[in-house]
Amino acid sequence: MKQEVQPLLRCPRTGQPLEPQGDGWLASRDGACRYPTIEGTPFLIDIERSVIDHYPPNSRTSSPVKRSAHQGLTAFAKRLVSPEKKSTRENIKKLVALLADRKRPKVLVIGGGTRGQGTEALYAAPDVEIIAFDIYLSDRVDFVADAHSIPLPDGSVDAVLVQAVLEHVLQPEQVVREIWRVLADDGIVYAETPFLQQVHEGPYDFTRFTDSGHRYLFRRFAMIDAGTSGGPGTQLLWSIDYFVRALFRSRTAGKIAKLAFFWLHYADRLIGDRDSLDTASGTYFLGRKSQESLGPRDIVRFYRGAQ
Repeated sequence: MKQEVQPLLRCPRTGQPLEPQGDGWLASRDGACRYPTIEGTPFLIDIERSVIDHYPPNSRTSSPVKRSAHQGLTAFAKRLVSPEKKSTRENIKKLVALLADRKRPKVLVIGGGTRGQGTEALYAAPDVEIIAFDIYLSDRVDFVADAHSIPLPDGSVDAVLVQAVLEHVLQPEQVVREIWRVLADDGIVYAETPFLQQVHEGPYDFTRFTDSGHRYLFRRFAMIDAGTSGGPGTQLLWSIDYFVRALFRSRTAGKIAKLAFFWLHYADRLIGDRDSLDTASGTYFLGRKSQESLGPRDIVRFYRGAQ
């Protein structure tokens, strides 16, 4: 954990400041709230309200979902079937530019146990302080936490990046409320969330959003930009993969079929924005914290698809 993060830590249950004590962390005004430190990393999870049902032992604790490390030919194949999205690269650059006038802005990365595709510009920005957390221990996180109860004070960060995370939380609206809470008054959020993607990460996959649904999820934010993160071609590639793996009961068969049709990604460039929104693989939202909120009639008028 970076030294500058320590003063920001809060009890996820009460919001009280935390202080290091022995091999753990103690809420300064409530000795009943105590959290362990595992390999130097605070585990700040309210077990009673989380999908995590126990604290791990004192050993390296990785994600409960297996994530393969790709090298050589498998890495090349991975890049073919899942290339870095141009929209992500451009949007991350926009995010960094929006923070350019702030002195060492703090960016909170939710799900920061691994570095997301297309985020290099953020991690390379010399004046940005990145604070990362995830539900599991990783060399990249400053603390382990549940995004439903972010253990940071109100208005403590300048921006939040939440990429491919909201489908894996039980209550996305609660997580977005927490994002709104920890952001400064003019704070920025950038989110990417699936729309038409098959279940991935097994029991840890819960929700999908249309473009309008994603916008309404972030209704307490003024929209800077929003659109597709992977269009119909990308979505079709997902479907081919999962159709073949279901037909042959083989994950490997699905991946081979996906590799054979990798070129479908490029079809996204031929399809207009309006048509893409109705059948996108995923959507993105870039917005600024607001004191106003969209209403039910506003979101009906917001619809931007081709129907």
